[in-house]
Amino acid sequence: MANILVVDDDREIAGAIEIYLKNEGYSVTKAYDGFDALEAVRNNDIDLILMDIMMPRLDGIQATMKIREELNIPIIMLSARSEDYDKITGLNVGADDYITKPFNPLELIARVRSQLRRYKMLGSAVEMNDEHIYRSGGLVIDDKAKTVVLDGEAISVTPTEYGILKLLTENAGQVFSIDQIYEAVWKEEAYSAENTVAVHIRRIREKLEIDPKNPRYLKVVWGVGYKIEKIGGKK
Repeated sequence: MANILVVDDDREIAGAIEIYLKNEGYSVTKAYDGFDALEAVRNNDIDLILMDIMMPRLDGIQATMKIREELNIPIIMLSARSEDYDKITGLNVGADDYITKPFNPLELIARVRSQLRRYKMLGSAVEMNDEHIYRSGGLVIDDKAKTVVLDGEAISVTPTEYGILKLLTENAGQVFSIDQIYEAVWKEEAYSAENTVAVHIRRIREKLEIDPKNPRYLKVVWGVGYKIEKIGGKK
């Protein structure tokens, strides 16, 4: 059964979550701030993290950013705040889901099960062994099946949108100019390609991003071009 790391500076809340999870058969490791969480991840086999945002020493946002530099394991953010800004910030730094406190224990367990199921289906074992799979965070491109999956959900894209996504995700972290994107996808010399590429980029963002104006995956590097953010993994 999965081992879940619960990170919350409120020990009563952490203890309550531990009870909920153990009642479902999960193993639980607890930490009470971001630094403790980083140490727990280094010293234990963790399958999923429940991460509070507001904590002393190192908060949940900073801890998530550091964990995402090395690991793809699911992270669900917990916060007493309900503002969209906090949710978007958490997702942008690499969280997979977000729950506002106080929460229904049944909802918490359902979210945990969902993230573990997606990770098992789309996780690092498949990613490392399948040469046609390209991944950044929850974005997965299967070039054999020609499919795009985001957080376990299939995304419908046009062939041109697929070509752009494959190029950028296969080379996650690398910036491509508009002309490079056009020539790689359209297979012809770029000429006044800016508007054409920009339209497709906007449509892709509308399909992938929770907040297209503050994207997590498809980012612009002003004056240079576009890239898919490299979020965990080696592909």
